[in-house]
Amino acid sequence: MYHPTTRVLAVLELLQTHGRLSGAEMSARLAVDPRTVRRYIVTLEEMGIPITTERGRHGGYALMAGFKLPPMMFTNDEALALAIGLLAARSLGFAEAAPAVASAQAKLERIMPANLKRRMRAIDDTVRLDMLRAVAPRDNDALVTLSSAALAQQRVCLRYRSPEGGDTERDFDAYGLAFRGGCWYVIGMCHLRAGMRSFRIDRIVKAEPRPVSFARPAGFDALGYLKQSMALMAREHAVEVLLHSDLKTASAHFHGALGVFEQVADGVLLRCTADDIDWFAGHLAGLPFDFDVRAPDQLRASLAKLAERLLRMAGTLG
Repeated sequence: MYHPTTRVLAVLELLQTHGRLSGAEMSARLAVDPRTVRRYIVTLEEMGIPITTERGRHGGYALMAGFKLPPMMFTNDEALALAIGLLAARSLGFAEAAPAVASAQAKLERIMPANLKRRMRAIDDTVRLDMLRAVAPRDNDALVTLSSAALAQQRVCLRYRSPEGGDTERDFDAYGLAFRGGCWYVIGMCHLRAGMRSFRIDRIVKAEPRPVSFARPAGFDALGYLKQSMALMAREHAVEVLLHSDLKTASAHFHGALGVFEQVADGVLLRCTADDIDWFAGHLAGLPFDFDVRAPDQLRASLAKLAERLLRMAGTLG
């Protein structure tokens, strides 16, 4: 048997789900008589829920247009997800993130029971995320415009400012956005260069929708594309190393480094580019598994020089 409060909330849920129901339909769904349904409607109105009533044979009940009841309860896991999400938003380089997060958290706490409110505050007070390198965009407009354009598959006019300070303008089809290395990027088809490009959002001066549609590639992985393009971007040395390990272990030991890892028969093939070949040799020397350098010769020479220095420091060379 339902508790009366449960039945009243069930009426509200029915109205939110179906939009409009007649008294007879609600009576049948709740297994009560029409007079009881009217009493539940009155109770909801006394609680401040705006309900319109249409009398007559074809009448019924409906919530006022635009009304949505906010979520009243969260599970422990949902509260944790919200708290971590708000903390991440503050750390991910969103413009004006701090006041927006504070406002959102205050609104959530107003409708949360005391125990979940305490848990959210505990996360906010005691947890810190290592995202201090995040570069904030000029404002949130470009990020919102580009993500909306990617979803709607609508072309934008993009004005981009290079690191040297020069501005260029182009039509751009945004396929997706990604956050990597402390920066936000948008990835898609650049019609100025007639090819795929990625742009840092903090350098975008303007992004305006165009009345032109495009077709985004099915299943496009923005972060995957960004990782690969950054790993293989033009630098002084093209590196190829066979790592005698599995894919998971190899990737873990290159945390923060840019590279493409491919599982092959003899191990994991790492392909990347590097400007500082001596730094890369030092990183390889610290790996707990063996490796074979396939290219370039400068990397082999740097490793040999490093090995000689370490042997000398260990006192095994004269």
